[in-house]
Parts: sequence; C-alpha cells; structure tokens
Amino acid sequence: MSETKAVGDWPRPVSPPIVSPESKPFWEACKTGKLLYKHCGACGEPHYYPRTHCPFCYAAETEWREASGRGVIYAFTVVRRAPTGPYAIAYVELEEGPRMVTNIVRCDFDALRIGQAVRLVFQPCAGDTDAVAPMFEPA
Repeated sequence: MSETKAVGDWPRPVSPPIVSPESKPFWEACKTGKLLYKHCGACGEPHYYPRTHCPFCYAAETEWREASGRGVIYAFTVVRRAPTGPYAIAYVELEEGPRMVTNIVRCDFDALRIGQAVRLVFQPCAGDTDAVAPMFEPA
C-alpha cells in the first residue's frame, strides 16, 4: 500500500466523483489509500484515466495495478485569482509512466518546478461522503 495521508487543510471544496462502473474500482481503492492505474496486457502500456479499452492499441486486455504514489511534475499552472484562493493544477507523471491531472497542495507555489518530485496524498471530498480525491505534494 502507498504511503498516503489526507490533506485536511486544503481550502477548496472537492466535489465527490461521479462514479461509473468502469471507474468504481479506482474510487474504492482511493478510499483505502491506494492509487490505481490501468495496464494493457496486449501492448504493455500503462494508462490513466481508468477505462476498459487501452487508449494506445484499443485492446480490452487491461488490468488494474497499484501506483507507488511517487511521481514528478510534468507541467503545471498556478491559478492565483480564484474565489477560494490560489491553487496549483498539474500533470503529474507517475513513476509507473502514466500522467494524470491533479492538484499540487501544501507547497509554496512560487517554488514549484517541472521535474520536481511529488508524493500522493488524499483530500476528503465535500458533502456526506467517504470519497477522497488523489492529489500530490512536494516530496
């Protein structure tokens, strides 16, 4: 299991996910502190966001794998004019290869850099739900 923690001081409310049958295992794993991605058995490519068919070769031979929770910032932007205060959104390239869009939290936004190491954390979603959203903080 990945070393993760909840981000209780994140100022922006996170909407609960819209869970489809295809993404349900992903969101259930998040609740237990695990980040899953899909791996194609036909072409060997990892991919994220969860889907039943590989986006590279279109094969249906995909399986869930657990990510380490480590990655690097591939690209990012800081939104400074928002009603809830500034926030950073980024593409994080997971150690396993796929890239995901996420937020970077608990950091000095001016110190963020492309290639910077980050680690997985989970943010509780707003409302009466036990859902959590994967985010990253500087490692």
